[in-house]
Amino acid sequence: MPMPGDRFTAPPAAPSCTYRPAPARGAPPPGPLPAPRRHGELPPTHKVLTILALPGLAISSDDGQLTGRGLEGVYRASRRLLARCRLRIAGREPLPLQSRTVGADTARFTGVLRMAPDTGPDPDLVVERTRHADGTERIALRSAARRPLRLPVEVALGTDLADLAAIAAGSAGPELPATVRAAGLRWSGPAGTASVTADPPPSDVLASAGLLRWDLALPAGGSTTIELRVRADGAAPVRSAGRTPSGPLASAQATGDEPAVAELLRTSIEDLRALLLRDPAHPTDKYPAAGAPWRCGLSPAEALAAARMALPLGTGLAVGTLRALARTQQQDPGPRRGMIPGPRRDAGPHLPPGCTGTEATLLFPALLAEARRWGLPERDLEELLPAARRCLTWLLTTVGEGTYLPDPQPTGPARCDTQAHAHRAAVLGADLLDACDSPGGAELRHLALRMRTAFRDEFWIDDLGGGRPAAARTTDGRLVPHLGAGAAHLLDTGLLGDGTMAPGLLDKVRTEQLARLLTDPALDSGWGLRGLGAKEPGHNPFGHRSGAVRVHETAVAVAGLATAGHEKEAGLLLRGVLSAAGHFGHRLPEMYGGERRTDGAGPLPHPAACRPAATAAAAGVLMLTSLAGIRPDAPAGTVTLRPLRSAPLGEIGLTGLRVAGAPFAVRVSRLGLAMVEEAAEELQLRT
Repeated sequence: MPMPGDRFTAPPAAPSCTYRPAPARGAPPPGPLPAPRRHGELPPTHKVLTILALPGLAISSDDGQLTGRGLEGVYRASRRLLARCRLRIAGREPLPLQSRTVGADTARFTGVLRMAPDTGPDPDLVVERTRHADGTERIALRSAARRPLRLPVEVALGTDLADLAAIAAGSAGPELPATVRAAGLRWSGPAGTASVTADPPPSDVLASAGLLRWDLALPAGGSTTIELRVRADGAAPVRSAGRTPSGPLASAQATGDEPAVAELLRTSIEDLRALLLRDPAHPTDKYPAAGAPWRCGLSPAEALAAARMALPLGTGLAVGTLRALARTQQQDPGPRRGMIPGPRRDAGPHLPPGCTGTEATLLFPALLAEARRWGLPERDLEELLPAARRCLTWLLTTVGEGTYLPDPQPTGPARCDTQAHAHRAAVLGADLLDACDSPGGAELRHLALRMRTAFRDEFWIDDLGGGRPAAARTTDGRLVPHLGAGAAHLLDTGLLGDGTMAPGLLDKVRTEQLARLLTDPALDSGWGLRGLGAKEPGHNPFGHRSGAVRVHETAVAVAGLATAGHEKEAGLLLRGVLSAAGHFGHRLPEMYGGERRTDGAGPLPHPAACRPAATAAAAGVLMLTSLAGIRPDAPAGTVTLRPLRSAPLGEIGLTGLRVAGAPFAVRVSRLGLAMVEEAAEELQLRT
């Protein structure tokens, strides 16, 4: 069930820190409506096959038939253009054999039929349906019969033109009546119009039943194809932001001893591309939607986090995301001036909802600073620096003479992960301002030192097991002791120049203790980190922030542990997520069940998780590139490699990455030795 502001929210609306962005939209069920769902119960996503190239989206069952139940349908901009598309041949539905995604935007369904009763048990007609997220479907019929076949083919169509929010709330209306349009059908309603056209044109069109019919002759061993096109009337064909030659993501590839790494990286990049959206007012700026199907729009914190993890694929995604969010920044005088707006997000059973706007505002300057190290063009840096400076000014003003950053302001608790984000923003922001000859760096460094000193004294809970960081500190000074995956953000300190990492809030001894805690079975499910430890009160293995495995936090832990030198722990978490990815076809959902891993079983899917999700897809990029420990400093013309000497996945090669605007390739041997195989000529290697 979605939590306030964290995921798609059907009515009632989620509370907002500053403003609530328009909710994602989609489609409802057609035809005879299924029994109404209980209030707040979402249609399950774990059993559907989702393809997308936003704003196009198609959701199917395994057999390829669109029945109009649940989420099934073809969507554009979150409106269901087609809810029902059922194929029958000679009055029967094909027997489904296989369904698979050919790419992020394409699915293929294969079935068979036995047409002649005297041919034994073997099927003699193969039916292959190839469905694209742009609303195109090709139905290929291939005969294996020894004699000609006469095939009466019919496709039953219907839609309700419902919005995804209505489907999620269980309030989608009935199917709309159809009218005949040229070689197909058309539907009209208050929400707009949609049509389906067919090639070749059907021999018969029955609007009252929503049927297209053909009478096809197929010679022995012959084949034929029917193509259906779903369109919103008056709209141009879907143009995916991620399918253009000038896309912001490099086509990187992975090879090595572990076959799964190639599939994980390929799928991660495909999913990120499929989730890309254009800023409507500035079409050259592209940013990732949070995830399908619930959040096919801009979620500031998730978009910035995904762009940051995807920096090894180039700085283009960072630029588009930063530009789009800079245009939303609060400009009016007042305590929120400089904030990137964002909705509130559930924080589990022990803390009130947090403000994703706070996280986004802190991520903005950190992403800009690190993008500069990866090779952000100077003109983009100059354009975005004023917005980053406003974020940093907001940070200084909000903390004021205090030590911690409350969330939400002004009376919320000081959360552990928020302090990690704030400290990183201060350190990287100071580095950024100094590099750009802009004032304010000294004040930010002083804030970071103040936070570091106080955090080490006041945010750690000592116990016989070595202690733990508090989840939060309340306004009256009480520490919230519950441990979850959010503590991994303490390891994410950020990249400075010369290949060095920024200092963190923890000292070396407490970093070692956190490494032990993160790989303890109470927190590590074997498939990744639980949002809340299994021994904590309120733990729920399917809770959004109270026990489910969130891939983003696990990837942050893998990268942070690797950077801090805790390679054994980093490898353990990495192998767990990689194993989980195999059970999800290497398309990682944003979260999955936090049940303990057992032999012979896979991770349990979460019925409401977005899949694909931008942070989960980008997490695959971060985890695999962390194996090579790539630390660029493009302004200084250097790149430093700190590979995992333990080589937890054996040999791995990464090609097609981008550093300093040029292709970059690196190989890590089974002995943990890294070698650059391709790089910009001006880059010097540091080890």
